[in-house]
Amino acid sequence: MPPVLGEIFLTLAGQAERDIRQQLSERLASVDWAPVALIEMLALDEIDIAAPVIAASPVLNDAALIRVLVETTLEHQIAVARRPHLSGGVVDAILDQADPITMTALASNRSADIGEAAMHRLVEHSRRVAGLRAPLTRHPRLSESLAHELYQWVGQALRQSIGERFEIDDRLLNAAVRAASASAARHPTWRPIPNERRLEDRERQEMERRLIEKLQTAGQLRPGILIRALREHRLGLFELALGQLGNFTPTQVRSAVYAPTAEPLYLACLAVGLDKAVFPSLLAEVRKLADGLPGDGGWTTTPMNSHSAARAFRQMMENTATV
Repeated sequence: MPPVLGEIFLTLAGQAERDIRQQLSERLASVDWAPVALIEMLALDEIDIAAPVIAASPVLNDAALIRVLVETTLEHQIAVARRPHLSGGVVDAILDQADPITMTALASNRSADIGEAAMHRLVEHSRRVAGLRAPLTRHPRLSESLAHELYQWVGQALRQSIGERFEIDDRLLNAAVRAASASAARHPTWRPIPNERRLEDRERQEMERRLIEKLQTAGQLRPGILIRALREHRLGLFELALGQLGNFTPTQVRSAVYAPTAEPLYLACLAVGLDKAVFPSLLAEVRKLADGLPGDGGWTTTPMNSHSAARAFRQMMENTATV
């Protein structure tokens, strides 16, 4: 295709309706004759369009994948980390960014070219990123020496998993654990945490906060994330997203979730643009994660625009605070 015609084609493709770009991505994702420039453009599109080509396109080279890592959203980065047969160069780029969620996706990618040095970096990151530990214990490229290192800061269940794969000398390992603890006490960026669960909770909260920030920055934070978060049993992510979407405080959101009636949560969801027809199913999912709260009653599918709902919600929260 002549250069001028190619530029015209790309311009038209970029201006095409979303459904057309989606169809292009799905149809061209696995073919090796697709125009490289078009595939690269689709890979930088919104995630639903980009995902098929990121996952499978044979014409996406390392430079294009690294560009996706640098220029797009967290969801794009996760898609890159999950791409089958990921090269060592892209693996290193992911580790250089050191995003906990993306690295966790990478650790679960069994076909990625994760060499000994990259695996060592992942194990090192697992000191602070608890989510890395489980996939690393099962990874086929985990060596015995790295297994001993990983063993020092995982929980009992994961220690058993490592012990089933490798011959672990408890006497030598206990000595290594003591030496590592003594060294860690002098380490400027890491300290032993007596309560591993609290550490994992803090890390999860931080990852969720960063996810919301990245989605917000990229213009990808939409009410649909509320449903997704609940389906993934992530009430904390739901609360963060609702607060960010509605500019509500954490106290306001938590009060709505644990209110005696569902009216505050209903108003908050309407305020951020959630379709009122979706609210009953959302409410059922929240109750599963919040010990049956919010309580019954207090809401009806009354027509109300988002501005009125936001005003009513904030007024209700102010009245509750003064009770």
